[in-house]
Amino acid sequence: MAKLLKNMADAFTRGLEFTMVLCIAVMLAMVFGNVVLRLFFNTGIDLSEEIPRFAFVWMTFLGAIVGMRRRAHLGVDLLVQSLPVLGRRVCWGISQAIMLVCCGYIVYGTWLQHDIIAGNASPVAQLSMLWVFGVSYLTGTAIGIICLSNLLRLVAGKVADEELIDVHEEGMAEALDAQHEMTEQQARHTGAPGAKA
Repeated sequence: MAKLLKNMADAFTRGLEFTMVLCIAVMLAMVFGNVVLRLFFNTGIDLSEEIPRFAFVWMTFLGAIVGMRRRAHLGVDLLVQSLPVLGRRVCWGISQAIMLVCCGYIVYGTWLQHDIIAGNASPVAQLSMLWVFGVSYLTGTAIGIICLSNLLRLVAGKVADEELIDVHEEGMAEALDAQHEMTEQQARHTGAPGAKA
């Protein structure tokens, strides 16, 4: 069952990534095509003002889901790295719970404005704005499911210690090792007690 759910989540993530690539292609084609038409043919594509913006909104919201799934969001781990494993688990659980609540607010807020958003149409394409901002339903639900799954795994004791640090800055481990080595060298030179010989 767990294997099936993981395969479904992976397939869903690949689908989101494909949609994001499609959004980039639409933005590139419409903006570049409009520039060429205006420069050489003194005309343009009316939809090029709206569709690339809408594609950018979708790409951003879908990218948030993919980033959460791949644990690629930015964060600050200065405090968490200094905590013992139990402290890291508590902080990780609190952060997942806070994100779950925020996702609930995203979905609920979109639902409260559903009729207003659906009733508004874009000026050129006359497209219901629900097709643009309704993506927050998907984002809030998907990230909420990821957070809920993480909390259930944490309670079940199935979260590995390396997952508790979500930030993996490039070169951070090497910098910490170099700082530790420099501290040891300073201790040796000053003859501090407990320094390694």
